[in-house]
Amino acid sequence: MGASVSSGHVGTLPASTTGLTGRKQDSAEVKRLLAKARLVTLTGVAGVGKTRLSLRVAADLRRAFADGVWFVELAHIVDADLLAHTVVEALGARDGTGRDQTAVLVAHLRDRQALLVLDGCEHLLDAVADLAGTLLRAAPGLRLLVTSRERLDVEGEHLWRVAPLALPDPQRPERGTRYAALDLFADRAAAVVPDFALTPDNELLVAEICHLLGGIPLAIELAAVLLRLLPLEHLRDGLHDTYRVLAAGRRGGLPRHQTLSAAVEWSYALCTEQEQSLWRRVSVFSGSFGLEAAEDVCDGDLEVLGALADKSVLIVEQGVDGVRFRLLEPLRQFGRDRLRAVDEEESLRRKHRDHFVALAERGEREWFGPDQPDVQDRTRLDHANLRVALDHCLGSPEEHLAGLHLVGTLWFYWAGCGALGEGRRWVDRVLALDTGPGRRRAKVLWVGGYLATLQGDLDAAVSMLEECREYAEEAGDESALAYSTHRLACTMLVGDDLDRAAGLFEEALASYRRLGLFDSNVLLARVELGIVAVFRADFELAASLCEEARDLGERYGEQWATAYATWVLAMCAFVRGDWDRSEALARECLRVKRTFDDLLGMVLAIEVLAWSAAGRGAAERAATLLGAAHRIWQSVGYPMFGSRHFGAPHGDCERAAIDVLGDRAFGRALRRGMAFGLAEAVRFALEEPVLAVVEEAPTPLTRREQEVADLVAGGLSNKDIAVRLVIARRTAEGHVERILQKLGFSSRTQIANWIAERARVAGG
Repeated sequence: MGASVSSGHVGTLPASTTGLTGRKQDSAEVKRLLAKARLVTLTGVAGVGKTRLSLRVAADLRRAFADGVWFVELAHIVDADLLAHTVVEALGARDGTGRDQTAVLVAHLRDRQALLVLDGCEHLLDAVADLAGTLLRAAPGLRLLVTSRERLDVEGEHLWRVAPLALPDPQRPERGTRYAALDLFADRAAAVVPDFALTPDNELLVAEICHLLGGIPLAIELAAVLLRLLPLEHLRDGLHDTYRVLAAGRRGGLPRHQTLSAAVEWSYALCTEQEQSLWRRVSVFSGSFGLEAAEDVCDGDLEVLGALADKSVLIVEQGVDGVRFRLLEPLRQFGRDRLRAVDEEESLRRKHRDHFVALAERGEREWFGPDQPDVQDRTRLDHANLRVALDHCLGSPEEHLAGLHLVGTLWFYWAGCGALGEGRRWVDRVLALDTGPGRRRAKVLWVGGYLATLQGDLDAAVSMLEECREYAEEAGDESALAYSTHRLACTMLVGDDLDRAAGLFEEALASYRRLGLFDSNVLLARVELGIVAVFRADFELAASLCEEARDLGERYGEQWATAYATWVLAMCAFVRGDWDRSEALARECLRVKRTFDDLLGMVLAIEVLAWSAAGRGAAERAATLLGAAHRIWQSVGYPMFGSRHFGAPHGDCERAAIDVLGDRAFGRALRRGMAFGLAEAVRFALEEPVLAVVEEAPTPLTRREQEVADLVAGGLSNKDIAVRLVIARRTAEGHVERILQKLGFSSRTQIANWIAERARVAGG
């Protein structure tokens, strides 16, 4: 199999809102270290610029990693058990199975050439160290760039200490010499005072301020912003006074790591009482938060939030729900310490919990309607805050019922938005609490049974659903009985017990009608009864049920469950041999499921597209789609749920493709589909341009020469290639010369064009 070729950069790197001053040498040295070491840790005090340096290095190295450069922010993680899950999400390696998430990461990264940036690890040192060791042993093409105030202490780790920015000697200043700390101060000062410039008249005063701040970039930036309020002399004097307060009672004076504290303390002192209060209060959030959350939880208003943004305390971002705000981690920690000092934390935690419980309740109400995509976007944006709320609920017995309520309310997010794995984790945790029977536990039981069924964990599903039904019958909880009966029917369906499934679906639908319930679950019950009809070869009934479900869904503006009705209609068209209609309906389903990151819906749609392609004689496309589906199934659960009825068309498709192509060509096409990432698989299925593919055509190049050719196409010089592959420069030059000779080319540009053309041809 050939090398992975990308026609564009892959990965996730957040855009930097400010430039990187004075770090050219650091950047070069870190890149040099990454060329010879697979784990490099950037250490240094808070605010020194570790994150910003890691982003610059990662951006510069994008072309050197065929499978992408990926940034994972860890500062907001409270529970170390969510570490691997968070990295899986950041890599886009969505996994809804019950597998260990570290195993998922290993499987995803094993054969990839990628750079993974883990940012803000100091509070998760043991967990990050364990994960790093596991990944580096399993994935030889992986490099890790870590930022932490402490080393991980992992074998093979190389350290780079990010020092404060260069400063002039206060005893012997050299006029006219450029210093990074002074340049940064001048740049940030000019942003708030447009006519500010570094001059011979103010240079010594600026140097004194930067010395007080220890050359720490974040401290310098915070201080420079204060020039909006203060002249330079007052800024210097205020910092002197703050130092005296901080140093009181300390032996040996103020250590260097306290210089950021001085800048933060001084910035805090210059805030109004309202601004100080809001700074403390917003530290309760994790990640970003919206204006509505600030108003509800913190009694904040836009004017005060704007004032904190003007002082560079808050970062302003644009989210799908409007303006959002974020505290840099050192400033959040400062605010949290102040919050604890004034004994406000517990009350704020409860308000935070209440707000995000209300967000979940609103999402559940609006999920059945035209705002479904907005509900997903809002919930995903506040995923970090929902985790904090759940951790708070599970942390004390008096909050356990609230935790049950929140986990159950978020069923739409766990099942509908690609969060099966995390949803199951919260279900298992909250059910392990000693809460006793009740409505809230019953809801979590049927939600857990639903998630377990989708994961193919049928024994666990039956256990949870039968417990729910037993409670519901004893307590007379008709709603819980209806939902659990419905979900038990789903378990019987994927377990191939069609007769029991049909009876339970009909029983559930009758209960829903009697109770006057109608939501996405009820709509799905009709669709799933339609699937039973398909497997019983009653295609007329299946089409009738699902046409009715589509009409109802469209009337209410519901898309997620309605797309499953579309999928069943695609199956009906496939059985009738109407390939055009089958493919049109499957693509319609796939487009909707892509919107919701619904892995199960996406892979089911791709399956039908493969079956239809085989039916119309497009055997190579069918095999490629089967390969793409196979890769996605690994992140969902058992392929086709392990069901005989679900799996029969898949087997027929595979045999038909092999009959046309032969084993070797079928295997080649299958491997090509398996090499797609999720986004590429969906684009291929929808006949959209594929951005990253694996080349399968014969090549005269050896594996090492192909690797060198990819790096040439990425714009790397012979020297850079030598550093990247840890070989002598002369060896790299020899590889390039042999590549040119073998391909009959005379320039590096021709090599790059050849690589691009192979990618284009492979993409069809």
